[in-house]
Amino acid sequence: MPAVRAVFQTIIDSEEPLTDPIYGNRYRCASTLRDGTYLPCVVLQSRSKLVDLAKRRISEEKTGKGRIGGPDPYGQVVSSFVSSGNRVADYDIVAVEKSRFAIPQELLSRIHGETWMSWTGWVFEMTDGRLFSYGSTFSFEFFQMPEGYGFSDVRAVHNHSYVSATGEISPLPRGMPGGIPNDYDKVTIFRDRPYFVCNIDGI
Repeated sequence: MPAVRAVFQTIIDSEEPLTDPIYGNRYRCASTLRDGTYLPCVVLQSRSKLVDLAKRRISEEKTGKGRIGGPDPYGQVVSSFVSSGNRVADYDIVAVEKSRFAIPQELLSRIHGETWMSWTGWVFEMTDGRLFSYGSTFSFEFFQMPEGYGFSDVRAVHNHSYVSATGEISPLPRGMPGGIPNDYDKVTIFRDRPYFVCNIDGI
């Protein structure tokens, strides 16, 4: 297996990875491209594991063992690997550093379960007592932070909750049997941030 490029080794040595059963260890960082473009949210993951996954999924569809329906399941699988997602080439990256938007795993471990289908809502309570509503459709790699705060400022996590119009922590009942509260506005809450994936050798 080719060695990890030196530019990526510092992040691999210093940052705790997110472990995925399919993609293996995934390292979050910020990256600078050779033209000076700064990408605040980038995930480094294994090129070889992605290739192995593509081979397996394509083989399954070509031999009729796949699970995708429709008139062209093989084409759908190929499309998902070659034309979807945000990607950046490893050779265009000249520097990496810790991303201030990468949520620590200790906080991630306190956010769990769906509030309703494909959505989880919660509140971060800061050390100064301020409250901020958060939500995600299960993209938990990076999150926006309120101005002047970092993840180290989070004192408590209130699962399946939001900050009401009166500024109090209010529950979001699992499954929302009574409907979404009138003052719960997903447009104004803090969300997960989009990110780029960089597939690299050596991990």
